[in-house]
Amino acid sequence: MKKFIQSPLYIVAFLSVLFFSSCSKDAVEPDASLDYIQLASGFATGTSTHVELYATDSAFTGYNKLYVLLKDSATGKPVDKAVVTLNPMMDMTTMSHAAPKENPVSTTAVNHFFPCSVSFIMPSTAGKWTLGIQIQNLENGKSGTVNFTINVKAPASDKIFSFKSLSDNTTTYFVGLVEPSKPIVGINDLELVIYKKQSMMMFPADSSLSVIMTPEMPTMNHGSPNNVDPVHTINGHYKGKVNFTMTGFWRLNLKLKSGSTVVDSTHYIDITF
Repeated sequence: MKKFIQSPLYIVAFLSVLFFSSCSKDAVEPDASLDYIQLASGFATGTSTHVELYATDSAFTGYNKLYVLLKDSATGKPVDKAVVTLNPMMDMTTMSHAAPKENPVSTTAVNHFFPCSVSFIMPSTAGKWTLGIQIQNLENGKSGTVNFTINVKAPASDKIFSFKSLSDNTTTYFVGLVEPSKPIVGINDLELVIYKKQSMMMFPADSSLSVIMTPEMPTMNHGSPNNVDPVHTINGHYKGKVNFTMTGFWRLNLKLKSGSTVVDSTHYIDITF
């Protein structure tokens, strides 16, 4: 009878498999924050919670998609159950004002992140932006707030504008570009967000307007076919389609109406790619 001889190479391979198999059961989760840029981090006082704020780019005037990551301050493990409330504020020395915002819609994190947004309406050159984030940690029952200073830059082309309604010359609206954030040649998803200024501290989402969008290439003197005007879907978001037939400088001319009354037709959003 032949004896089975275990070579040193076989033993090393066996131990390696055993080692990695056992480690995989206790492996640390991949860092979900690696796809994002960290804008700020700190502890929410009294919550035993570390708060990290992420985005896909540095903060700019316009609609900013933000992601809040919470971690237990003792263990470093993600906190996936919490109520997260945003409070953006700009101090202009002689006055202060807030900005349109969207708090996370769920108390359960998505891949450890709480998605939210702030539409910064002016750059930090005009004053000091702070973003207060109130945390109600549902895993330990503690609540508290952390305040971050946010540096908001002005992009090369405006991604948000405001206007006073032509119907009353009093009501102020803010219109921001959400998509396309990475435009391509062809049909792109178009998404705008519209807020109404109720006071210096309140900017509720508005669903009352209709939007007519006309894209053009000013330097080439042509537009494009097969566009779909954005219509309201939910929470002030208006979705449609825009067709870019070539790369370059495009202008999205916007006409906004309240019923049959035109409330603004002088503003546009420029996109270059």
